[in-house]
Amino acid sequence: MPKLNYLHDPMCSWCWAFRPVWNEILSKLPEKIDVIGILGGLAPDNSAPMPIEMQAKIQSIWRTIETRVPGTEFNFDFWRLCRPRRSTYAACRAVIAARNQGAQCEWAMVFAIQNAYYLQARNPSDDATLIDLAVSLELEQGRFVDELNSIETQRELDRQIEFARLVGVTGFPSLVLENDGRYTSIPLDYTDPALTLDQLR
Repeated sequence: MPKLNYLHDPMCSWCWAFRPVWNEILSKLPEKIDVIGILGGLAPDNSAPMPIEMQAKIQSIWRTIETRVPGTEFNFDFWRLCRPRRSTYAACRAVIAARNQGAQCEWAMVFAIQNAYYLQARNPSDDATLIDLAVSLELEQGRFVDELNSIETQRELDRQIEFARLVGVTGFPSLVLENDGRYTSIPLDYTDPALTLDQLR
């Protein structure tokens, strides 16, 4: 069966902008195509505060996205209320830990992280935020906490990051179709799912 690999990071702002189109692609995707989420891991664990220059750069990216992708919203209170860190691996591990409790939990956690980060001004770089999200999704809290920072979870994240590199992905989101051992990059549009769906049909 062909596999559509969706390469992303739950704290990637362009992935947030792509979310409505991605949801529509998922709802209209031919049944013969299996969907695989691949976490790209934008930024490794880091306890240091994000430099002011980087904070300004990311806020500028958010404003650019709001202009280029109508309907995309960001809550800029995040930069005032939170202690930003350049660290997305914890959020990626949370997606893996959620998926361990059921395939349907993977995307639920991705969307929960995005909503918390971009709309609720909460920091998904913090384990406490991720655990709260797991509780809100009615995941088994003890198991989630145990697996969030486990060696096995980090190994799985490393495997997915390496896969992204092997197929030549350098930016997120990206779509790569795997069919009979061949990998093909699939184009995407942030406002129109037809570009992707036409290629896959």
